[in-house]
Amino acid sequence: MEDLLKVAEEAFATGKEFPKFKAGDTITVAYKIVEGNKERVQLYRGVVIKITGHQNKKRFTVRKMSGTVGVERIFPIDSPAIESIVVNKVGKVRRAKLYYLRKLTGKKARIKEKRVAIAKEA
Repeated sequence: MEDLLKVAEEAFATGKEFPKFKAGDTITVAYKIVEGNKERVQLYRGVVIKITGHQNKKRFTVRKMSGTVGVERIFPIDSPAIESIVVNKVGKVRRAKLYYLRKLTGKKARIKEKRVAIAKEA
């Protein structure tokens, strides 16, 4: 019975492991783009607006400013095109869905960074 459980766990554990993040965090998503017969990795850095779905079917929306235009992109967590996700800043927000950022521009659209305590070594 235990062997059967191990085989089942290995079959489902083929996905990549990504760091935990939530709405308000600034992340950089490295994803593959195929152009003709060439393949390259593009970085997309922005604020996580929302996370929807459950378990391995989650999707997250990242919003970035491209010049003066806001651009949002939805990434499925289980997408084979995503190579890596890096959390750049941990945001301090009180909501799970940050749709209000769509109306804000400039300095008003900034999110405070959560202060993280660093443990001192003895």
